[in-house]
Amino acid sequence: MSSVTAVPIAPTKRSYLVWLWVGVIVAVAAAIALAWFGTARVVAEKGTNESYLAWNKGQSGVVETASGLQYEVLQEGQGASPTDSDVALVMYKGTLRDGTQFDASQQPTPLPVAGMIPGFTEALKLMKKGGKYRIWIKPELGYGAEAKRDPQGREVIPANSLLVFEVSLLEFVPMSVYQQMMQQQQMGGAPGGPPPGAQPGQPKGD
Repeated sequence: MSSVTAVPIAPTKRSYLVWLWVGVIVAVAAAIALAWFGTARVVAEKGTNESYLAWNKGQSGVVETASGLQYEVLQEGQGASPTDSDVALVMYKGTLRDGTQFDASQQPTPLPVAGMIPGFTEALKLMKKGGKYRIWIKPELGYGAEAKRDPQGREVIPANSLLVFEVSLLEFVPMSVYQQMMQQQQMGGAPGGPPPGAQPGQPKGD
């Protein structure tokens, strides 16, 4: 009769078992966390503005002010910040929550700091020359329940929209200095820049 000789397997050390279980627990926890945060993001993006902002303020680098404005510093500037009496020279792009772009500057654009929607004004006064921010403006600090349309009557910003801007602050000067510069250009026959006054995202002609 033939016999089969079993090859003995060396016993697993207890420390190996401990580390194996630790690895399993960590992997399971990571999977749960990924599922949770992924779900939280989907819920936030599909939910109300409030739920989105509640989720967004927990993201790395995002700061929320007392007014509810949220911003992220993409590039820190230097020096002083603009005030209500200044005109800021900026480049900007505005989108809705879903990424739909509704406005963007084609060239450096002068904007009166105090003449913008509240959230944009507040953000400008936080920035420094050379800085670049991403800002999230809730409806109460933007256009509220007012929908914005282009000259053809098409709705470009729905009512109660949360607005997202990327803004670069290139320079700023006092309003009085800006007005003098414009007068000198006009007297010299040089074309003046776009007059500050239109709020970002507001269709021309509104």
